[in-house]
Amino acid sequence: MLKITKILQNKDHVQPQAQLTLPFELRQKSRQLARLDSGEEVGLFLPRGTILMDGDLLQTDNGVVIIVKAAPEKISIATTQDSLLWARACYHLGNRHVPLQISNLQVAYLHDHVLDEMVKGLGLEVSTTIAPFEPETGAYHSHGHHHH
Repeated sequence: MLKITKILQNKDHVQPQAQLTLPFELRQKSRQLARLDSGEEVGLFLPRGTILMDGDLLQTDNGVVIIVKAAPEKISIATTQDSLLWARACYHLGNRHVPLQISNLQVAYLHDHVLDEMVKGLGLEVSTTIAPFEPETGAYHSHGHHHH
């Protein structure tokens, strides 16, 4: 079993040799057993609190470089043309500690019909799709070098 122990900070000229595709729930776990896309078992032994993002490069203790891919998941996308409604939706979802993928006048979260109804009640349109989910990591997150 390969043992993943390091996140590469400098990605210049590094070619991954394998791929690890995980949903958001598993990209938040710093200690776990997983399978590479090839089927090979790996153990993740990363610093506690690590949240892996699509495109992160990991390295095993014997030097194998692995690229992380965000798995497609069922997500809800709430949209509006009203910036105040958008801000209110972000506030109310965030107040429930829901991970959010925020963009201009649009907010996405892992699908939940109760949250969908709440957001619709605020006046936003909600649709669902299957796509990689890349929520904000938080202002104080130690692996927050990504800017979306």
